Amino acid sequence: MCSIYFTFKNANFCIYFVVSTCICTVQLQVKNSTVVDGNIQNILNCPNPIMTTADFLEKITWLLFLNYNCFILPTWDGNMLTGLYPLNPINVDFLEDASGKLFIKFKFRNGYQSGAIRAEDVIHIRKNYSVNDYMGGNQAGQPDNSALLKTLELNNVLLQGIGKALKSSFAINGVVKYNTIIDEEHTAENIKIMEQQLKKSESGLLPLDLKAEYIPLERNIEIVDPETLKFIDEKILRYFGVPLCILTGDYTKEQYEGFYQKTLEPLVLKLSQAFTKGLFTNRASLGYGNKIVFFSEELIFMTMSQKLEFAQLMGDRGAVYDNELRTIFGMRPLKELEGVRKQSLNYINTDIVDAYQLGNLRNGVKKNET
Repeated sequence: MCSIYFTFKNANFCIYFVVSTCICTVQLQVKNSTVVDGNIQNILNCPNPIMTTADFLEKITWLLFLNYNCFILPTWDGNMLTGLYPLNPINVDFLEDASGKLFIKFKFRNGYQSGAIRAEDVIHIRKNYSVNDYMGGNQAGQPDNSALLKTLELNNVLLQGIGKALKSSFAINGVVKYNTIIDEEHTAENIKIMEQQLKKSESGLLPLDLKAEYIPLERNIEIVDPETLKFIDEKILRYFGVPLCILTGDYTKEQYEGFYQKTLEPLVLKLSQAFTKGLFTNRASLGYGNKIVFFSEELIFMTMSQKLEFAQLMGDRGAVYDNELRTIFGMRPLKELEGVRKQSLNYINTDIVDAYQLGNLRNGVKKNET
């Protein structure tokens, strides 16, 4: 079990990649019909006294991937949000009162146990939300890593086999047989002489006289073929939704687009919806359109040249707002650009192009006449 544990730590590098290179780069933004610069935005920029936004996002994503559940406790001073604190409990109890309201109690490693907290006052993010009514994971609300552990155990056996094969290749490759009867003292002396010759030899060949005979030991050392190792590695990576090309950085636009849509986009959407539900009332979110949005240049899979081409094509036609163009490049919307949409005068509606040209023609004739 210990060896599997260390292999599992290596597999956690996939989580580290998703967290450090992707999720930690997002910017949290309050969004509604107008750009909000209020108290909630200030807390999103600095969630609590000991964490930056990147630290906060790293913490909650690690907790989500490791425990399949992440709990965040918002703290309030009246109607003012004062902080966001990720929780790492060892035990979670869901309670329901007579009126049907749901409460949560947490127990932590230091022995502290919280009182009953209303479930609606806690931001709860789930992974693999299925058979348990309240928690992500398996029936007990725990990560179900049985399939992953089997693959990791197989991977560990293969790696140990490669190590043993390498050690075996450095073992005894042959025996020198002396065709005479020698005592123990002369045997030790001959071994010492042979060791000295081995140290001096640069070609790997040793001279022998007629009284000595070299007998090679035949060994058929087989190492696991690269295709098998690649299959096991990719199977582990698929569990976390991280292709090998993404992990090594040798990917195409199409590959990164697939990674974004399969792994990152669902995670970002899940976080956005959980934060919106936990920080706004139904009236504020549904009635006024308030929500928490994650902006990030790194999470947009278009290359810079493609972004510029899109901005020029759609921006010149007035098809996007200026704030929408800013979000494409990973920048926050600006209040002064709210509702601003520009259009190039080099384009004209196809329905009026003939009238426009005839009008210009008449104007040109009148100018010539004058």
